[in-house]
Amino acid sequence: MDLSRIELGPIIRAALRNKIGAILIALQIAFTMTVVVNSWYMISERLALVERPSGMVEDELFHVVSVGIGEQFNTQSAIEEDLDLLRRTPGVHNAITTNAIPLSGSGWSMGLRVEPGEDTQSYGTAIYMVDEQAIDTMGVELVAGRNFAASDVQWRTPNSSRWPDLIIVTETLAASMFPDLAPEAVIGQTVYIENTKPQQIIGVVKKLHAPWVQWNNIEHVTLVPQKLAVGSSRYLVRTLPGQRDTMMPEIEARLADANAQRIVMNMRSMGETREQSYRLDEGLSKLLIAVMTVLLFITAVGVLGLASFSVRRRTKQIGTRRALGATQSDVLRYFLVENAMITGAGVVLGAVMTVGLNIVLVDAMSFPKIDWVGVPLGMLGLLLIGQLAVYGPARHACRVSPAVATRTV
Repeated sequence: MDLSRIELGPIIRAALRNKIGAILIALQIAFTMTVVVNSWYMISERLALVERPSGMVEDELFHVVSVGIGEQFNTQSAIEEDLDLLRRTPGVHNAITTNAIPLSGSGWSMGLRVEPGEDTQSYGTAIYMVDEQAIDTMGVELVAGRNFAASDVQWRTPNSSRWPDLIIVTETLAASMFPDLAPEAVIGQTVYIENTKPQQIIGVVKKLHAPWVQWNNIEHVTLVPQKLAVGSSRYLVRTLPGQRDTMMPEIEARLADANAQRIVMNMRSMGETREQSYRLDEGLSKLLIAVMTVLLFITAVGVLGLASFSVRRRTKQIGTRRALGATQSDVLRYFLVENAMITGAGVVLGAVMTVGLNIVLVDAMSFPKIDWVGVPLGMLGLLLIGQLAVYGPARHACRVSPAVATRTV
């Protein structure tokens, strides 16, 4: 664009003659930028939560619940028989019984302390009661220490309050409790559950998620060597790669046939569990994308409408300029610059509003802070949309014939 041929004075005076329309468009652009930039960061945060890895081999895992209904139903015997059945089934890699399923939204939580007593800091953690096959079944990575041995595993009945002496924790939980120690140095450390009951850390796994996807400490997880013997049992099953979907109905049928004194129910893959738990985040992201799309469309239509109205209102003026020697490029440049001035005022105001709203949201809702490039990118994006929207009417204006435009109407 040849800036030397741009006359800002006539452009400003022309815009002031329709200042209400220009002000409304500038305010619309500012509002759109405020909503779009903050919404984009919210969408980015939600999608990052949805896509974060759980530490497990989710595409090979599914879970199912067995509920005993007969008077002669023996939970411990049924669990042992079911695990033997599951682990011997062709296509199954491994299986465990557990009190809770990661990402499911339902589970157990406790507090661990590095010093005994109620007055010391408590570190919240999800509790998974599992056996020595849990690490292999979940597919999590042991980064320090050792796994449970079969002799470490105990049965826990509904009336029991006993906790095992040995535990395995996630690397994140270990770092929270012992920030100055490497995972290898955490091995052998003693922590306390229920304020005073000691437990020794024998292993650290790299990553594993708690059942609650909205929890800020989702990677605070503790494995305890227990099998829970209550009326219902949860089984987490790992299949061979690529066989999960075909194995699910087969396992359901095998469990149902193996014991008539129970109901097999709530079979879900980990993919389904993840999708269900993050449904609100995905729904919010889709809603915000729709809002952003509508606002950008309305803003573009507003710019287009203002430019079209300006062209129709200034037809005689355009013809006069053409008759005095203005080229088509001059006319096109005139409307592009006029729009850039209006849009520029809108994005400058929008930048202030965007930062201000973000500050309020950060304080009130722990909203993510806008990255330093977010506001400039938003400004450039709105400027580009404004220029694209005005280009059509500007092209129409530059094609107006001087003879027709100067004709008295």
